[in-house]
Amino acid sequence: MNQDPETRHRTSSSFWSFLAAAAVVGLPVTGAHAQATGGGTGASLIQVDLNQTVGEMYPMWAYFGYDEANYTTTWEGEKLLTELAELSPVPVYIRAHQMLNTHEGNPVAFKWGSTNAYTEDEDGNPVYDWETMDELVDTWIDRGMKPLMEMGFMPKALSTNPEPYRHDWQPGDPYGRIYTGWSYPPNDYEKWGELIFQWVTHSVERYGADEVETWWWQLWNEPDGTYWQGTTEEYTKLYDYTADAVKRALPTARVGGPNVTGVTNNRQTSFMTTFLDHVTSGTNFVTGEQGTPIDFIGFHAKGSPNFINGHVRTNMQPELRHFDNAFEMIASYPALRDLPVIIGEADPEGCAACSVASGSPQNAYRNGTMYSSYTAASFTRMYELADKHGTNLEGVTSWAFTFPGQPWFDGFRELATNGVDKPVLNVFRMFAQMSGNRVAVTGNSMGADDIVANAVRGPEADISAMATRDENEAAVMVWNYHDDDLPAPDAEIVLGISGIPANRVLVHHYRIDEDHSNAYTTWLEMGAPQQVTREQYGTLEADGKLELLDAPVYVDATDGSVTIDFDLPRTGVSLLTLSW
Repeated sequence: MNQDPETRHRTSSSFWSFLAAAAVVGLPVTGAHAQATGGGTGASLIQVDLNQTVGEMYPMWAYFGYDEANYTTTWEGEKLLTELAELSPVPVYIRAHQMLNTHEGNPVAFKWGSTNAYTEDEDGNPVYDWETMDELVDTWIDRGMKPLMEMGFMPKALSTNPEPYRHDWQPGDPYGRIYTGWSYPPNDYEKWGELIFQWVTHSVERYGADEVETWWWQLWNEPDGTYWQGTTEEYTKLYDYTADAVKRALPTARVGGPNVTGVTNNRQTSFMTTFLDHVTSGTNFVTGEQGTPIDFIGFHAKGSPNFINGHVRTNMQPELRHFDNAFEMIASYPALRDLPVIIGEADPEGCAACSVASGSPQNAYRNGTMYSSYTAASFTRMYELADKHGTNLEGVTSWAFTFPGQPWFDGFRELATNGVDKPVLNVFRMFAQMSGNRVAVTGNSMGADDIVANAVRGPEADISAMATRDENEAAVMVWNYHDDDLPAPDAEIVLGISGIPANRVLVHHYRIDEDHSNAYTTWLEMGAPQQVTREQYGTLEADGKLELLDAPVYVDATDGSVTIDFDLPRTGVSLLTLSW
C-alpha cells in the first residue's frame, strides 16, 4: 500500500515548446497523442489554459440519493451523511424514496422505507404524523444538508389498489415484485393535495420559510415506468394538485418534475413531451386555467454495463445520450429552456441494490476504480453537454449511498461499506477542490459527442482532463478510463498548464488507483475478512480517504507555464491542485 510511483515535475517556457521539440526530432504530434522520446510508449499530451474560461464550475455533483429513506438514521447512514457534508464546500442535497409510505413491517429493508405521515381514522378523516419524517429531515438539516424532497409514494389509505402494500423484495428477486400498493394513483386527489399542503406547511413551521424555500420539491419517481401504476394523464393531474398545494403553503417554494427514466426511447420521450406540453399550455386540473407552475425539470440517466468474456464492460454511451436528448428537448421550449435542470438519478446502471453476490456480475465495477474513473469521466461530460445546449444544469444526483448491515464489499452501488469509504467517494472529494471557472483543456482523447456516438470501445482509452481556476488556485482532474475492465499499460501523461499568474506554485497531486485512496485493495490484502479487528477497521478507514500520490512540491513557472509528467494507471484518476 502507498507505493509512490516516480513523478517528474519539469518547468519550461511553454508547453508548446515541448511539442515543437518533439516535431523537430521527427515524433508524430497529432492531437491528443504523441510518441514519447524513449521507451516506445505513447504519451498523452494535455494542455490547460488558465486564461481561457469555458464556464462556471458550479457544484452540480453535490447531490446524492437512495431508495431506503430510513437508512438515513442508521449509524452507517449518519456516518456517511456526515462525510458527505464535510467534503462539500456547498450544502449537499439529498433525495430519498418512500417519504410518504405507510408503516408496515420493518422500515429498514431493501428498497423500502416509511414515515407513516398519513393515515386515516375509522371515519376516513386524515391523520398526520410527522415524527419519523422529522427524524429523517432533521438528520439532513443538522448537517447543513438540504432535501431534494421527493413527494411520494402513495400512503396506503389513499391508494387506489392498497393490497398488497408492503413488498418483501430481496437482492436476486424479480424486480417487479416491488411495485405494490404504494405505486398507484390516489383515490382522492383533494386529499392528496391537502397532504402535500400540510407537509410543506409543517416544514415551514419547523425549519422556517427561508430554509424551506431553498429546498427542491419534486413529484414521484420515474412515472413513465413501473414506479407509477397510473396513466400519463393521471400523473399530470397529480402534478397539478401537488404544485397547487406546494405553492399555497409557500409561494416561494420550488416545485418540479417529472423525473422520467430517461429520454431516449419512444415511451420516455412521449411521456416527457406530454408533461412539458401540459405545464406550458395544457388545462390545469385544479384551476381550469392554462399551464401549471414549474420551477425546475428533472429526468434520469443510466448507463448499461455487461459481463462479457470474463470481464465487466461498462457503457457510458446510453447515460450521456439521455443527457444529450433531454437537454435538446428542454431547450426547444422557450418558456422552459432557462429553468434549472436537476437530474434525479445519474449512474452507470439502474439498480443500486442488485449486488454481485445476488447474481449481477456486471456490477463488479462498484467496489474498485472502474466506478471512480467512470464517475470522473461521465460527470465532466455532463458539464460539456450542458454547455453544448445552453442548459441551466443545477444538480446531478448520484443514486448511491450505503446498505447497512450487509457483507463487506458485496457489490452494491454504494459510496461506503460498513462505514468505510469506497474509491468512488474520493472522486467527489476531488470535485470539491475544483472551484471558480472551468477553463480550456486541449489534447483530450475524447469528448462528450464522441462517447455518445461510439462509447469507449476502441483501442484507445479515454485519457482526458477537466480543469478549473479560482482566484489563487487551479485544479486539473485527469483520468484514464475505458469501458472494458481489462489490464493495460500505464498512460504517460504530459500535462502543460499555462496562464499561471505567479513565478512559483505549490502542487498537490492526489490519486485514486489500485494502491491509493482505495480501501478495497487493502481489504483484499487482508484476506477479504467479513469480521475485522479494531486495528484492521482503522486501517480500512484511513485507506478509504483521498490520498496524495507523493509529497507536495513547489514548482517554478517560466512565462506563466509549467509542465508536469506522471504515469496514470488504467482506471486511475489524478487531481493536481496548484496554489500561488
